[in-house]
Amino acid sequence: MGRVYRSFILFFSLLISSHLFSQTVPFSISLEPVSIDGLGGLQSFAVGQHKGKWLIAGGRLDGLHRRQPFASFNKEGFNNQLIVIDPMGLQKWTASVSMLPVSIQEQLQSTNMQFHQNGRYLYLLGGYGYSATEGTHTTFPFLTAIDVSRVIEAIINKKDFSSYIRQISDPQFQVTGGRLDQINDIYYLVGGQKFIGRYNPMGPDHGPGFLQEYTNQIRKFSIADNGAAIRIKHLPGFTDAENLHRRDYNVLPQILPTGEEGLTAFSGVFQQQEDMPFLNAVTINSKGYFVNNNFQQYYNHYHCANIPLYSASKNEMHNLFFGGIAQYYDSAGIRIRDDNVPFVKTIASVTRNANGIMTETKLPAEMPALLGAGSEFIPVESLPRYKNGVLKLDELTTTPTVIGYIYGGISSTAANIFWFNNGTQSAASSQIFKVNLTKN
Repeated sequence: MGRVYRSFILFFSLLISSHLFSQTVPFSISLEPVSIDGLGGLQSFAVGQHKGKWLIAGGRLDGLHRRQPFASFNKEGFNNQLIVIDPMGLQKWTASVSMLPVSIQEQLQSTNMQFHQNGRYLYLLGGYGYSATEGTHTTFPFLTAIDVSRVIEAIINKKDFSSYIRQISDPQFQVTGGRLDQINDIYYLVGGQKFIGRYNPMGPDHGPGFLQEYTNQIRKFSIADNGAAIRIKHLPGFTDAENLHRRDYNVLPQILPTGEEGLTAFSGVFQQQEDMPFLNAVTINSKGYFVNNNFQQYYNHYHCANIPLYSASKNEMHNLFFGGIAQYYDSAGIRIRDDNVPFVKTIASVTRNANGIMTETKLPAEMPALLGAGSEFIPVESLPRYKNGVLKLDELTTTPTVIGYIYGGISSTAANIFWFNNGTQSAASSQIFKVNLTKN
C-alpha cells in the first residue's frame, strides 16, 4: 500500500498553506450553559442521535487517566449504561448494558471507540477497556451496530433493546483512538492504535508491561447492512509510519476546493521523532491523501468537540475546535509554547480557502474553564448540511443560530496535572453547552 496516488499529488501540488496568512473568520461563536438534573459526567464516548434525542455509549466517568498502572483506566471509571439525553426537554434516561451479550457489554463499556452514524445505525469500532473474558485490559476487535431510534425508544419506555444491537468480530477493527468517517459510501478508519495491557508511562517493559501498536494506516471498507446481517468488504488503504502515526485527535469531514467530499486529520500524537503532537495536517479524498507540511496547527491538538462548516459562495471550509489539550496557548495576545502539552481553553478555527491555503485563527471566545478534551459536538439535525454532515454556512441567517451542543469531556483544575494526578485534579464534565453561531 503506497502513500498517495499520483493523481492526488498532482491535484494538491497547487495547494499551498501558511499559518502566517491573516484571515478573519466570518462568524462569531458563543456558548450557553444547559443543565439537566441528574446527568453525570462523561468523556471519550460515542454518540448518535434521532429526532433531537442523543444516544450515548461508552466513555469514562472520571477525568484524566492516572499514571500508575493499577489505577489507570480502572473498572470504577467504566460507563456501564446507555444514556439518552433530550437537550430541549432537559431530560435523561439510562439503561444498564447488563442485558446484552458479554462481548457487547465489554465493548460498550470501553473508551475511545471509533464511531459514525449512517442513517438509522450507529457503528462502533474497537475501543479500549477491561475484558473479563480476556482477563486483561485490551482493545476490542468488534464492530457493533446500534439501531439508534429503536434503542432510544426502548430505553425511554424501559423495554428490552438487546435485539436492536448486533456485533461482528474483525481484527481490522481492533483499534482505539482513531477516527471513523465516510467519503461518499466508503468508510475510512484513520489512525489509532492497538493497546493491550495496563497503561504505564514508563514504557511497555516496565511493571506489568503492555503492547502498543499504532496502525499507521488509513483503512478503507464498505458495510452492507440489511438490518440482520453485517457484511464488510475491506478495500486497499494506505500505510505511512511517519505521517499516519496518530491517535486521540480530530478528523473532520470536508468539502474540498474542488467541491468533492474529503476528510482532514488535524494534529494528533505522537510524532515518531519526539513525544510531541503533530502540527501538520493530512487531507484525504477518494483517491488518496496529502500531507500538508506548509501548515502549522498550534491549538487544539487532542480530540475535542469540533464543527465543520462550508461556505459555497466563497469556497471556504471552516473547522472549529473547542478547548482540549495543546502544546500552545495564547496569553495576552502572545502564543506560548508548553512542551508539557497542557489543558487549554482555546477555541480556534482552521480555514481552507478557495486556493487551498489553510490558516488558523484563534477566536475571541474561549471555553469557560479548562474543558473540552474528550467532549463531543452534537449538531441540530434540522440545520442544512451536506451529505457528509458539513454544515452549510451560507444557509444560516445573520441572526444568532443554535447549531448544536457540546457535552462532556475532561474538566481540569490546572493546565498541567499529569505527573501529580491522584484522580482529584480533574473530572468528567456533566456540562452541556448550547453553541450559538452569528454570521458577521
